[in-house]
Amino acid sequence: MTNFWACVDASLVVKIVVEEPYSSHARALWRAWHSEARDITAPPLLRYELTSVLRKHVTRGFRTTEESRQALERALALGIEYMEPPNFHLRALDMADRLERPVAYDTHYLVLAQHLDCEFWSADERLVNAVQGTLPWVKWLGEF
Repeated sequence: MTNFWACVDASLVVKIVVEEPYSSHARALWRAWHSEARDITAPPLLRYELTSVLRKHVTRGFRTTEESRQALERALALGIEYMEPPNFHLRALDMADRLERPVAYDTHYLVLAQHLDCEFWSADERLVNAVQGTLPWVKWLGEF
């Protein structure tokens, strides 16, 4: 699966806007996509997950509220195109069942990538490992 789209999740986007392990990988991948004129997409769920992750950083003492706010502003300005294909939630539920995933959040990303016939990139190594044998177009950030 390769075309002009790349689908990303919150675990990857957070690494673009704050310093974490693999942040340099995420930023390099983002630059590569832009040099290739690739369009970046995610389900609308991404914005909620980013907000939640960055809030959790505050409550755990990793950064201040203002730092998380600035990081969220940077993330929201990245130019990600938010999409919701037909029957999105039903397809995510079905995929979660097929993949035996305990929750369906992540399968929304997978359904979108499958719908667009593009790669899905994540920094969530557990997710990638769980689906790698079934969905070879799912990529872990550490591979880049």
